[in-house]
Amino acid sequence: MIRIRDTGIGIPQEKLPHIFEPFYRVSKSRTRKTGGAGLGLAVVKTIIERHGWSISVNSTVGVGTEFVIHLYKSEL
Repeated sequence: MIRIRDTGIGIPQEKLPHIFEPFYRVSKSRTRKTGGAGLGLAVVKTIIERHGWSISVNSTVGVGTEFVIHLYKSEL
């Protein structure tokens, strides 16, 4: 298991189901100059799932966000 945690602004619960969608950005006020293209988490999830692993996320607004990658042995 790999845990990645921050103490940032957090993500509202109603937005969490969408954060792995391509081009999705939690804050619509961000532009590509300030907030990326919205592809990073979609790419991360694809790579993780292609290895037979999974990723989950927990977040609290004003506290931070934690991503957990569950590593499993893939069968060849």
